[in-house]
Amino acid sequence: MTTRTAPTLNPDLALLLLRLATGLVFVMHGAQKFFTYTLPGTTQAFTQMGVPVPGISAPVVATVELLGGALLILGVYSRAAGVLLAVNMLVAIILVHLKAGFFNPNGLEFPLVLLAASLAVAFAGPGRLRAPIGQP
Repeated sequence: MTTRTAPTLNPDLALLLLRLATGLVFVMHGAQKFFTYTLPGTTQAFTQMGVPVPGISAPVVATVELLGGALLILGVYSRAAGVLLAVNMLVAIILVHLKAGFFNPNGLEFPLVLLAASLAVAFAGPGRLRAPIGQP
């Protein structure tokens, strides 16, 4: 008698899907801060939200989101990008989203998922399905 086992799932494919989705969200939010809201507008919004040193934190956050998201998509320096993006989300949760409760539109549910996804990539690495440049 033979026993059937579930098909083996490909963890590299799972990491690719996680990196692509998470990276795209971060790229779009970083681009929004640069090109839609502009850095002066993002700085003003950070000021109204009570984010410390908004003149510095706004461009840093926009850059981390845009470039970090792109690195996730490519699978290049993914662990470092994951850590930076996780720190970004942790600070956003503490300074902005926690006081709004759990649920959207301003609660912590969405940033919490981005924090977890970023940490997952930081812990697991990019997997084997990545751009053939740089290092993990």
